Amino acid sequence: MPSKEKGLRGLWVAILADDGFEQSELKKPKKALDVAGAKTRIVSPQERKVRGWKSKDWGGELKVDVSLEDATPDEFDALLLPGGVINADSLRMNPKAVAFVKAFFNDRKPVAAICHAPWAIIEAEEARGRRMTSWPSLKTDLMDAGAEWVDEEVVVDRLLVTSRKPDDIPAFNREMLRLFAGRPMQTSSQAV
Repeated sequence: MPSKEKGLRGLWVAILADDGFEQSELKKPKKALDVAGAKTRIVSPQERKVRGWKSKDWGGELKVDVSLEDATPDEFDALLLPGGVINADSLRMNPKAVAFVKAFFNDRKPVAAICHAPWAIIEAEEARGRRMTSWPSLKTDLMDAGAEWVDEEVVVDRLLVTSRKPDDIPAFNREMLRLFAGRPMQTSSQAV
């Protein structure tokens, strides 16, 4: 993991997204990571382009850097999971996407998830025993999966940072950058 002096230079971040990702929840964290020096790559089940969701309609398309079929978690140091109902629902139903997410937890690599993205964490069976937040409609899903759900703009628990919605992106980005640089500001539970 990079030192405090290096920032995020040399850190490779996978951004796992499918069609219907919430545009602001991918673009703004990606920009923050890029500005901090990380190398971001969009990983997707889509082969060439992935289509965003903006407000109440389809948004723009982004180039897919690595197809999920060809992606190897070992090539990345951290994982960003943007939200969006369509995106998150599609990813949690995709066994390769779930295995990709699970690999980051197995390898103790940092993960950042916002809005509906924790569905993939539930499916990867990594929510149990964690303090998390999300879009409010996931509260029961997270609690049923064994997580402690809280209504806060950002929550850091071990190597996981979660946020609720686009309005929380400034706090989400701040804590994601800290976590990915190896210096989280807060820890809600003891490291396992």
